[in-house]
Amino acid sequence: MKLRRQIAAAAATAAVLMLVPSAVAAAAGDPKAPAVPSDSLRALGAQQNLRVGTAVDDAHLNTDQPYTAIVADQFSVVTAENAMKWESVEPTRGSYDWAAADRLVAFAGQHGQEVRGHTLLWHNQLPGWLTTGVADGTIGKAELREILHKHVTDEVTHFRGKIWQWDVANEVFANSWDANPLPNGLNGDDFWIKNLGEGVIADAFRWAHQADPKALLFYNDYNAAGQDGSNAKFQAVHDYFAKLRAQGVPVDGIGEQGHLDTQYGFDAQRFQNDLQSYADLGLKVAVTEADVRTFVNNATEQVPTSQLGEFAQPYEFSEMLKACQLVTQCISFTAWGVYDGDSWIPGTFAGTGYGLLYDVNMKPKPAYVALQQDLAIGADAAHRGKGHGPK
Repeated sequence: MKLRRQIAAAAATAAVLMLVPSAVAAAAGDPKAPAVPSDSLRALGAQQNLRVGTAVDDAHLNTDQPYTAIVADQFSVVTAENAMKWESVEPTRGSYDWAAADRLVAFAGQHGQEVRGHTLLWHNQLPGWLTTGVADGTIGKAELREILHKHVTDEVTHFRGKIWQWDVANEVFANSWDANPLPNGLNGDDFWIKNLGEGVIADAFRWAHQADPKALLFYNDYNAAGQDGSNAKFQAVHDYFAKLRAQGVPVDGIGEQGHLDTQYGFDAQRFQNDLQSYADLGLKVAVTEADVRTFVNNATEQVPTSQLGEFAQPYEFSEMLKACQLVTQCISFTAWGVYDGDSWIPGTFAGTGYGLLYDVNMKPKPAYVALQQDLAIGADAAHRGKGHGPK
């Protein structure tokens, strides 16, 4: 740990980049992996056993060549932004559409990348036939449980052996502003907990493990590492999954999404400490959906309206990555999208944007350079025998 803190504190990163070998494989030690730029995020991360990823929009993959090239060259793990969510794969009950998700998995295979499956149990982006059936009473609780069991089993089985990490359950814990938190921190208004009770969380992990025993199974949430200035949600998640682990539920890791906003500030030390606390339970950790939004002039150009915000955006991205580098059990760091022009942020948080590593024209931003430098330092330390060991 002490050595990895020294990595994060080091300077003169431009010189370090020159020390990295001139060509590397996409995955360390894999001669079959495709060659990628030696100063790419994925190449530098591979030299310290850290996969660097992005969420991928199927509408751009393989049709938009600059976009496709960035995904292939810069990232060693990909997440389907929407293609694996329930409304996408089963829009009509009993009729599956795997086409978009299959394309991403095939692309990953061709480019030496791992895949994060996202997500199996979530209250949002559910198919209309399911939510309507529950609302009008035509789908009762017993049948709903059977439907969920079938969904988890069918989707994980379809991709068996092809998914590195699954986000099994997503965002089931209450935030400070939620109206109905349960005593253990779960959100009593969550669709699945409200209809099936909290036991459904453990069941989903068991069902996923039965369908693919080799996949890593994660719980995924935002503000699970103290971003709101309180550790209440972190503590609830920590204690709940400590209990499930003690009961033998096959939970392998915690995914901290990492959605930040420069107007609220960011306690990087708390973030790192919380990731480490999850790791101390014997869990792997990952930053799964990183972005850092700030106020912008408009949703099209996304020029920051404040120099402070423009400075804070790459700084907070860098601090999240360094926290991951400093926790040995942190196995991947994923940005939630490739470039600002295709980001979810402007449409969700009015007046904000500029949240990703590439701008609206797909040009690398200071945030990209900051991550590249952080990873270069870690890569150099790994070559000198100071990096963390295999995970």
